[in-house]
Amino acid sequence: MDAVAPHLSVVSVTPRNAAGDLLIVRKAGTSVFMLPGGKVEPGESHRDAAIREVAEEVGITLDPASVTLLGTWSADAANEPGLVISSDVFAAPHSGEPAASGEIEEIRWLALGEPTDVPLAPLLTEHVIPALVGVKPKG
Repeated sequence: MDAVAPHLSVVSVTPRNAAGDLLIVRKAGTSVFMLPGGKVEPGESHRDAAIREVAEEVGITLDPASVTLLGTWSADAANEPGLVISSDVFAAPHSGEPAASGEIEEIRWLALGEPTDVPLAPLLTEHVIPALVGVKPKG
């Protein structure tokens, strides 16, 4: 029987601009880009955690009424070998201009469906980008 990789549950958000580009972030001390998001605090709903994490990491505000679950997926963790992450991935219109904050060192907009030389997290390449290609952002 194969050993099961340790799991970490997180939440993520897919902020998109008017052109449909996806906001991705790189944490300090890492080289791989991923979605803004993080761990759920005790007593917090996954939706509330997603709203809080996006505000903390990139300084944008989400309207709780418009936050919808895009999907729940698992993939190898980008920066922690041997760890698998499971993420509830949310979509929502946002307000404010994103800026790197807290543990985030760099942000950038990723044009969906176009080649990139930016290293991307497996969750993005295996699940999120395929789910978003062809989906126009709301708002």
